[in-house]
Amino acid sequence: MFSKKRAIAGVALATGAALALAGCAGGGNATDATYDPDEEVTLDLAFWGNDVRADLYNQVIEAFNEEYPNITVNTSFLAFPEFWEKRQTEAAGGGLPDVMQFDYSYLRQYSENGLLLDLAPYLGDVIETEPLPENILSIGVVNDTTYAIPTSTNAWGLFTNPKLLEGAGVDDFAGGSWEDYTDWMAEVTDASGGAFWGGSDYTGRIQNFELQLRSEGKDLFSEEGEPGFDEARLAEFWESGAPIRDGIGVPQQRVEELVPLGPFDTANTASELTWDNFGAGYLANLGADYTELNLIEPPVTEEGAKDLYLKPSMLHAISAKTDHPAAAATLVNFLINSPESGEIFGTNRGLPASETALAAAELDPLSQQVKDYEASIADRLGDAPPVPIVGYGTLEEKFRQLGTELNFGTITVEDAVSEFFSEMDVVLNQ
Repeated sequence: MFSKKRAIAGVALATGAALALAGCAGGGNATDATYDPDEEVTLDLAFWGNDVRADLYNQVIEAFNEEYPNITVNTSFLAFPEFWEKRQTEAAGGGLPDVMQFDYSYLRQYSENGLLLDLAPYLGDVIETEPLPENILSIGVVNDTTYAIPTSTNAWGLFTNPKLLEGAGVDDFAGGSWEDYTDWMAEVTDASGGAFWGGSDYTGRIQNFELQLRSEGKDLFSEEGEPGFDEARLAEFWESGAPIRDGIGVPQQRVEELVPLGPFDTANTASELTWDNFGAGYLANLGADYTELNLIEPPVTEEGAKDLYLKPSMLHAISAKTDHPAAAATLVNFLINSPESGEIFGTNRGLPASETALAAAELDPLSQQVKDYEASIADRLGDAPPVPIVGYGTLEEKFRQLGTELNFGTITVEDAVSEFFSEMDVVLNQ
């Protein structure tokens, strides 16, 4: 069990409003926030999920209370969109929960507006850091300050469907360049006789563009929000998808007909580039006829490049206005690092980031596959990129929409590039 520890921290005061959460300057309240184990404390904990996850949280809180009986934890949960709608309303009114499950794409937005607690006073003390590798801890850093701790990680990978490939008589993708991957998709599409396609147009996903940029030593966006690419580089990327859009990949019309599912989890394609924690959902959607998936490295832009990185499936953060920062940090530590959390949550929140929690988690075959995959790409793992800029989600969606239009043939690459840069100019200068 974890020992009860003490810490002192200041509480930042700030407010936010609407989507942009425009921060207001506020004075710090540097009071003695040392947690007294005998003090009666009540904390609010908010997370997104469903009844299954809620039951797991209740079990973990019960285990937490065996060690910390004087900390009462009130939990609440919503579906992902409603969770963030409520947080934005609370941020505008200054009333965020003490502890929150947090999404990476919102981390900069909330931290730069003074809404999250600086966790530095607790690292290595209340929040144990030994079970968390440095590249994991750095994920929660914005402007040199730690505002959140990852609960779990995932990495970009290539899923393939062995049953479809066997039916087509084609071997799994053996690795290689993006051109090699396109050629392999073409082989699968031809061999299937029209039953399915080798894959989708990978140029419709901004993550694949990011992967190529990282191979060139660039990020999508710098810490200061400067893009790491120009119009010509984006045009080059979208042009590279032309052969896929010309019959190799699944037609966009078929993709639209499959919504809300996708082409890979309906057996319309034999491969999909995405985050490695999507496998369980894919298998569930494919049904009982499909019992396994392969998970391999994505194509290589430049040999030896550190293009891949670990991304948090989710994080935990603390409100800057909490009245009990040390107690909140104690709860965060238990939710992330305790063996009890690993044993109870398993991989419900993704593959545990903490080595202590991971060692206690019982991994099903697919989770073990993800663990083995992330170990296999160690030589390609680089530092995580800067925390996403405010408005990143808007740009990611615009990128996807333009990819859809390119696949329908309703827009040229030149016009798509122009539209994206116009949208980017608005987001970066709002």
